[in-house]
Order: sequence, then structure tokens, then C-alpha cells
Amino acid sequence: MTTDARPNNWKAPLRDPNTVMRLSQMGSFHQSRLSFMRALLRRLQSEEWQFEVKAFQIDDTCVGHAVYSAIGPTHTYSLIAFAHDLPDDMRSDRVIATAWDCTFTLFDGVPTDADIERLSQNVPYQEAGRISPSELSLSRANRSNRLWGHVVDRLADGRQPDPELIRSVGYLMRTTAVYGNGKFGAADRTSFMHRPMMADPFRVELLSVYLTRAFVMDLVEHAARTKGGDKAITLDPNLRREFGIGNSTGLGMAPFLTFHPALLNNWIASREEAFSLVRSVETASTSERTTFKNFLSRAIKNADDWQSEHPLQIEKITALRSDLSTLNAHVENADLSQPYAWDALATWAADNLSTEGQEQLVSLLLEPYPDLVDDLANCMKADEAETFAIDGTKTVSDTLGCIYENYAWALDNDYSCPDSRSRFWYVSEEKLEPRLGERFEEDGGDLEQPHTIAQDIDKFCKVLELWPSSALLADVLMKHPEYRQVARRAQLTQKLPYAEIRDNQISANMLPIDMLRCKLSFFGATKFDPRSDRWLRICMYQNAPFPDELATAPFDDWAYPSID
Repeated sequence: MTTDARPNNWKAPLRDPNTVMRLSQMGSFHQSRLSFMRALLRRLQSEEWQFEVKAFQIDDTCVGHAVYSAIGPTHTYSLIAFAHDLPDDMRSDRVIATAWDCTFTLFDGVPTDADIERLSQNVPYQEAGRISPSELSLSRANRSNRLWGHVVDRLADGRQPDPELIRSVGYLMRTTAVYGNGKFGAADRTSFMHRPMMADPFRVELLSVYLTRAFVMDLVEHAARTKGGDKAITLDPNLRREFGIGNSTGLGMAPFLTFHPALLNNWIASREEAFSLVRSVETASTSERTTFKNFLSRAIKNADDWQSEHPLQIEKITALRSDLSTLNAHVENADLSQPYAWDALATWAADNLSTEGQEQLVSLLLEPYPDLVDDLANCMKADEAETFAIDGTKTVSDTLGCIYENYAWALDNDYSCPDSRSRFWYVSEEKLEPRLGERFEEDGGDLEQPHTIAQDIDKFCKVLELWPSSALLADVLMKHPEYRQVARRAQLTQKLPYAEIRDNQISANMLPIDMLRCKLSFFGATKFDPRSDRWLRICMYQNAPFPDELATAPFDDWAYPSID
């Protein structure tokens, strides 16, 4: 469409779910203004939350407990941290670990001494212990072997740590799990989701991580003082902010996107709506153009700092760096003052950049427009009970039309080919964690979880094609109840176009890390570092203001590194 042909109040169309919902595209998403960490800090800042260290009873061996409280308009939440003396040979990111450098719980309110005593007998044991509805989360973290000792030694000696080493790692500790929503006795989400602060996705978990970061930085400075005495110094505030909190995560996260389709739709739809709104801006102001160029420069620095040893991620980082260089050169020569310049830029990117660059541009284009897009962060929750019912009055013709329209990607596969069904998802008996098996090499296929959506849709379609077009779906499902799940998903996808991952989740070439990256980008994670196709490490809250800085920090200007 030419500029002259655009009608008044023209709005850019949302992107096609057949493009956005492919795993290769979802696995290239980046954090944005709508990411949950950024929305959380905006709320903490706008509501003027206060933060207090209620206790820091850590001894010279860095063992003890601390309490960090976030005090809001109506509720207080307290991170209770337990620090342990963990031998190096026991430090492991694996879910089967039984000991950690630190363990945590987010307490609803301010704990009493009795609460801390009770939790000291349970939280350090994680899955082997039990917490109560007074606790909202359970988590643990381990030190970075590369960075912890370096920082302690430097500070103890009166010197700042190496900035380049900090940037290459990004964190002093990484969490290996942050549990919530009723797990191990914690409060169920339904008990607190009515509170405005906690209504949006993963607020409990991400508040816990934010407070964890503050504790970890205080702990490393305490360790340096213990070692260096009067010679020890604290971290330079600007350098201190460059430390985030790492996270090591695997297949346990992946099924969430499959089993929460309405929530997934709302996440993606909010992001796509924000992208559409920015593309629909007729004339970008001088300040908006300047802001975009500034964030582009910061994204280039972020990509330059991003390190990985995994071949897949090295290839993606290389592509991103090339894309950003190409984008920067294009922007320098483009006239961004022309009408609908952002839409033109997005159209150019679709033809000239890889998926990495395209999705980075989506995030960058949101940065100049907080007033336009930030409220969409409030649209990312979902009442999934409302979407559960199946409309049995729909006809076979209606249902087939829905499948042909939204599941052509599933009908195109040959499921007699082993590569189309070579994997199966199951839940491990020992840890009750999702796992991925090789169907033709391993036992356990009888424990398969319902990730066979593509194959089941194909089977369902073949069954429906044998029925009269005017037959009711209710009659079909009475005879074939095994297809209720895919019938429900098909109807949901008709109403919520971004509800379904449009890829075969049991194929040989499916990469689970694409699902992980998609979910973690909505958290606000950065520096994705796969260690295989099934687990990765990330960084959270890097460059973010600390609780004591939040009130005076620039409003939501931390997600990309600053330009020196």
C-alpha cells in the first residue's frame, strides 16, 4: 500500500499467526517493553514501593539468613534468603541436585522469628521440605564458578572486578528453579491473584528474583569484607548494575506454552498489537526517531556483549550482529520523517533481515512509545476456565473449515514417516518434571503427554471427513471422545489466533529451546545461552536499578546496556 492510498486512521494489520507462531520465529523473540520484569519494575516505581533489609544475619563463612521486604500500598512481600556453605563438588544446575549455595522463599508479609525458624528447617531442602500458604514461592541459586571468586578477591584487595568478565558472564548467581502456584505447599495463585500487584503473569516469581539479586550483591560484598577487612571496598554502583541474576532452565518450562493456549495467545497478541500500533504511527516525532536510534545503538552493544559456546546460538548471535549492522546502515540513509516510516522499516526488515533481526526490530520499535504500548502489559493475563467449554452445536463442516484454516501446517505432514513422530514428551517419576524421549530408541512412550497436537489434528480431520457435513460436533465426540482435546484447541484457535504453536512438537527437527526462549523473552530474559537443544542459561535484571535506587532511577531505561 502506498502512502497516498492509506485511508484516514489506517492501522497496520497484525502479523499472520502462520508466521509468528512457528517455532523458528518464536525462538528469536527478544525482551520488550511488555516483558514481565519491566512491567513489574514500572509498577514498583510508579506506586512508590519501599524496600527494607529486615535482617542480615550472615556470619564470616557466608552462612545464615536475611530478610528483604518490598512494602507496597496494601501488601508487603518479604524474601527470606538462606545462605549455605556448599562444597564446590556439590554445585550443580541439575534438577536432581540436593544442595545449593542459597535457598529462598517469598513470604506473604513480614516473617516472625518463628516463621524463619520453621522455614530454616524446610526451605534449604527445597523439594524434600514443605512450605505453607504463607509462602508464595520456593527457589534456589548457585554461584557462578567463573565470577564469584574473582569479584570477592578483587573487592577484598581494594580493586573493582574486571568489567569485561562481568559482561561475558552477567551474574554472580543463577537460579536453578523458582517454584510457585501451590508447588510444595506454597500458596495457590487463586488465593492472591485478586491483588492488583499479583494479577499479571509470574509477578511472584519475578519479584522473588528481583529481591534475590539485591541479596546476592550484598552477600558478595559481605564476603569481600570478611576476607579483606579494612582494605575491602564495595562495588562501583554503575558496575554493580551490570550484574543480573542468572537462571539455568530446561524442559520443565516448555510444556507451559502448550498447556496454556489462552495465556499464550494473550502474550503474543499483546505484543503483535503493540507492533501494529507503532507501525500505524503516521509521523514519528524528532524525539521518537532519536530514541529509536539510541536504542538501536544500545542493542548493537548488547549483541556484541552476548556470548555463547553453543553452535546454534553462535550462529544466531552472528546473524543478529549482521542484521543490526545492516539495519543501522539502512536507518542512517532512510528518511524516518516520512509518513508511516516505521511500517516501511518493518516491511523492509521482513525482506532483508533474518528472524533474529526482525524480532529485535519489533522490540526496538516499541521503545519510543511507552504511552502507546505500555498499557498492553495489563492484557497478558487470562481466565482459562472461560475457554474450556466445547461448542458441540458446531457442525462437521464448521469444524473442518476451522481446521483447514488454522492447521494446514499440521495436515501437511506425513505421520507414517518416523521423523514426524520420533519424540515423545513425558513426566519423570523421580522429579515430576517434563522430559523428552526418543520414541524409537527409548521406553516410556506409554507415558506420553498430550503434545501430539499436530498428529491428533490430522487424525481428527480424517475422522470428520467421514461424517456428513451437517452432523453436529457433539455427535462426533460422543463416538470419538479421544478427540475432545484437539476439538477444544481447534475452536479456541478460531477465536484466539495466537493460541497454538504452529509446529509439530514431536518431530525429529523440533528444538525445545525455541519454546524456552519464547517464554523467557516474555519474562524479560536476555543473553540466551543454550547448553544443548533442551536447556539453556539466561540473565535477568541485568542493568536494572536496585531496590534502593528505584525511586530515583530513569523510568524503564535499563533493559539495554548504556553507551559509554
